[in-house]
Amino acid sequence: MKKIEAFIRPEKLTDIKEMLNQMNINGLSISQIMGAGNQKGWKEYVRGAEVEYNFLPKLKLEIVVTDEQVDELVDKICEKAFTGDVGDGKIFISDVLDAIRIRTRERGLDAVK
Repeated sequence: MKKIEAFIRPEKLTDIKEMLNQMNINGLSISQIMGAGNQKGWKEYVRGAEVEYNFLPKLKLEIVVTDEQVDELVDKICEKAFTGDVGDGKIFISDVLDAIRIRTRERGLDAVK
């Protein structure tokens, strides 16, 4: 199993959720975050003083899938999240050693299906 963490623009969430439904992937966790990367933020003037906003709103998606689903899912997230501008996001993939459904105590892939 793999855990995919995708940091995306908030306006891309609807497209990605529809794509996950089409792929029959459930178990999506979403966190609202603030982040800074190459995009650098923006400057505004508040009461005549320059204020620099270094962190921009992003969404962090966490999805656990089988090893076989990873490449297709990553390709589709890249496709749906792409704008071509700085700040489109990043995807991180890590191994999941085990998963346990608390209610039934199912383990492994049975716990994430």
